[in-house]
Amino acid sequence: MSLRPAPLTGIRVLDLTRVLAGPWCTQNLADLGAEVIKIERPGTGDDTRSWGPPYIKDASGQDTTEAAYYASANRNKKSVAIDIASERGAELVRKLAAKCDILVENFKVGGLRKYGLDYESMQAINPALIYCSITGFGQTGPYASRPGYDFMIQGMGGLMSITGEHDGLPGGGPQKAGVAVADLMTGMYSVVGILAALHERDRSGLGQHIDMALLDCQVAMLANQNLNYLTTGVAPKRAGNAHQNLVPYQVFAVADGHLIVAVGNDSQFRAYCQVIERPGLPDDIRFSTNPNRVINRDVLVPMLADAMKSQSRDYWLEALERAGVPAGPINTIDQVYSDPQVQARGMRQDLPHSIAGTAPVGASPLRFSGSPVSYRHAAPLLGEHTEQVLREQLGLSDEEIRQLTQ
Repeated sequence: MSLRPAPLTGIRVLDLTRVLAGPWCTQNLADLGAEVIKIERPGTGDDTRSWGPPYIKDASGQDTTEAAYYASANRNKKSVAIDIASERGAELVRKLAAKCDILVENFKVGGLRKYGLDYESMQAINPALIYCSITGFGQTGPYASRPGYDFMIQGMGGLMSITGEHDGLPGGGPQKAGVAVADLMTGMYSVVGILAALHERDRSGLGQHIDMALLDCQVAMLANQNLNYLTTGVAPKRAGNAHQNLVPYQVFAVADGHLIVAVGNDSQFRAYCQVIERPGLPDDIRFSTNPNRVINRDVLVPMLADAMKSQSRDYWLEALERAGVPAGPINTIDQVYSDPQVQARGMRQDLPHSIAGTAPVGASPLRFSGSPVSYRHAAPLLGEHTEQVLREQLGLSDEEIRQLTQ
């Protein structure tokens, strides 16, 4: 079958974001085929350009000047170096916004007003523009003027209160996630909001302002833990690698390491007990149903832990898979990329890069049968597309571009 263009082909995005939440949003739009024009500060660019090492390697294995952090969230974009603090620079950005479908920014609340780049100014120029603002705390509320960063939001938003080992055990205490999940989830929620606004624009012909806050997204993504609290009035606590609502659903030590067992229902528990040679446990009223297992986890789990120590990780993985019991290893990231399933799904891509030749990226997880994700190039050099965009989109002459970029 012939493939169609990527879903957002023909959509143009003006990207005034930096660091992670905003760039993650716009990278996803770019992967979906949108033309993303990233405006960067001349000379320095996105803050994360300097967040190294590590750096992208060139063909000889030597470091380039391109930070891996920056490269992780900016593929498929065009970089245009313009000083928005200058009158001429702000004017050019306004002209670009007039030709765009979407604008994404993550400046402080009100921070773009002095440049005439706020939502009200942009709406007057382009009523169909979808304008997405990403901040720590949103456009309203007592914290609206505060800066917000992922680490502090994970703490304020409750995630660190439920992440990590039990307080009374070695290693207990507050723990952040291993990646900036508040930033990443805000970026993803922003994509959802933008796509919804694009669909609504098909009916109304009008754009709108989307107000995204890291704290809002962090609270929303607590999911079942929100309801664990809201239905009981009792705040959940850290449970290590155990699940608050399922037993057994945790890490077990085995003869040569560790293994995750994720029993999701009573039939799986019965099968699991057969594999570990404890067939009588499901007939015990204390363990016969998941609610009873949750209530009696302190009695049950030590029995299971003792049984799991008797065999190796690979033995259990094979036996549990054969019995239909969900289980998995705890891989390091190098092991992740060596996993045949990850390789079969193409989760590593190597894209053209202006100075490295090619650069690796972690692929998009989106799979379309008819209009696949578009991989065009790795993250751009600072200002790499300034001349191209200003000439093609705004019709600037070589002399005008030269004066601007001096």
